[in-house]
Amino acid sequence: MNDLLKLVLDIKAALVIDIITALILGLLLFLIKVQSTAYTRKIAQTKNTIAVCFLICSILFYVCYKYSDIADFEVFSSMMMLVVTAISSVVLSFSLINLLDEKFMENDKFYLNVGVVAVFSIVFMRSFWWDHGWKRMVVHVVFIVYFLLQAIFHIISFRKAYKQSLSKLEQYYDEDEAHRLKWVHFCYVIMMLTQVFILVYRTFPTGVMKIYNLWYSLFLLYFAANFISFLGSHKLTLDAFAYKALSGQDMSLRKSKDKKDSENAGQEPESVADAEFKKLEKSLEAWVKQRKYVEYDKSREEVAKELDTTREMLHLYFTTRKGVDFKTWRTELRVEEAKRLLLKNKDVSVNIIGEMAGFSDRSNFHRQFVKLVGCTPKQWRESNGNFRP
Repeated sequence: MNDLLKLVLDIKAALVIDIITALILGLLLFLIKVQSTAYTRKIAQTKNTIAVCFLICSILFYVCYKYSDIADFEVFSSMMMLVVTAISSVVLSFSLINLLDEKFMENDKFYLNVGVVAVFSIVFMRSFWWDHGWKRMVVHVVFIVYFLLQAIFHIISFRKAYKQSLSKLEQYYDEDEAHRLKWVHFCYVIMMLTQVFILVYRTFPTGVMKIYNLWYSLFLLYFAANFISFLGSHKLTLDAFAYKALSGQDMSLRKSKDKKDSENAGQEPESVADAEFKKLEKSLEAWVKQRKYVEYDKSREEVAKELDTTREMLHLYFTTRKGVDFKTWRTELRVEEAKRLLLKNKDVSVNIIGEMAGFSDRSNFHRQFVKLVGCTPKQWRESNGNFRP
């Protein structure tokens, strides 16, 4: 048992595990094929970028292992680990941000960032062989400060891209679709905690660094497993239209098509839109009278088809004429229906009322009701519709 524990906590053994893990995961990602379409190009690019990052990590781990016989090797390995986290932080951050919004961070900024990190890393590692003087201290301080600033910049960039992506998905999907991107957010949080925590480990005794090396292998496995799972189900989680929605391609294509069609017909784009909107308004009136809004098992495409329009036109109408998106408008109708049913059917449970009003999820029904009415469904019923906070 003691021999096994020594083997597990041996820095060389930890490095071998890191090398094998990063190498296998990098090759595996390269071998996974993504169907080539206009809307999966960024997925494939992200996959390949992550694969390259893993292979670079594997090479750096191998270089570190090659120097395992030098004096102060554990100091050297901790410095190399900081370099690995600095480089992987740049690449993995860019990859996830690029997955959310390809226009958010340009390639030039990415290559510049990688180049600067590479230069800093080379100087930082060369300082290991310098005398313990002020020059070495300055290099270490500058590298650590740059590492922290880089982490802060990427965190801010990711949060902005993530919020924008959620906002755009909210505009296009009917129900709460935040869960589609939660894995990206959670992976990013784990990644940044892992990357930044290297600084904490460097304050510990040098022997503790081997634990971080083993943890880093687990992190690579976790990150790769989540991304591979996404690759296998991206058509279900973020379909082609979602990618068009996130990138804004869909609306630009729609506007271009409307302009071209109107020019061919000798009409202004605005007049074409007005005609479409008037037609849609009549369809919506009939749709509301038939209480179609309580049907929660229909996609946005099916609703648009019922209204004799397109999903894009439906979105454009609500954002330009109503000032809200279709989902918000329909939710308000459902809540009004729930208010009516709660008073009319007092012997029916609140959960069933929610389903009758069009809410498939109980927690969502409760949350939306409180948000719009200011009280819970139960309070509304008990007050006979006269609740006062």
